[in-house]
Amino acid sequence: QVQLVESGGGLVQAGDSLTLSCTVSGDTTCITAIGWYRQPPGKQREPVAAFDNSGSATYSPSVKGRFTISRDNAKNAVFLQMNSLIPEDTAVYYCNAINDPAAVARGMCAQPDSWGQGTQVTVSS
Repeated sequence: QVQLVESGGGLVQAGDSLTLSCTVSGDTTCITAIGWYRQPPGKQREPVAAFDNSGSATYSPSVKGRFTISRDNAKNAVFLQMNSLIPEDTAVYYCNAINDPAAVARGMCAQPDSWGQGTQVTVSS
């Protein structure tokens, strides 16, 4: 089973930068894709940035050019560098890992995906 723990959230002003971290533990061999989602107040959870199953980085149009996803495989960690923050970036940010569907179907991985507990990012104007 995969466990994810986010950190690095906080209260910042518009224009500031912030870096979120996601520490991954457990059966990391199951993971085929990993990335970040966010849930703004009163809204649904939405994708932000991710490494897909080919290792390519993908971004939501609303953050492209401002946010950068990166990873440190030696430390089993994924990061989200957020620059030029705006109040609309205010949300709870979640780390998400998707397990290999074929491995899940064979019972080699416990669950289709995993979520962290989230970290709050608040951007004041």
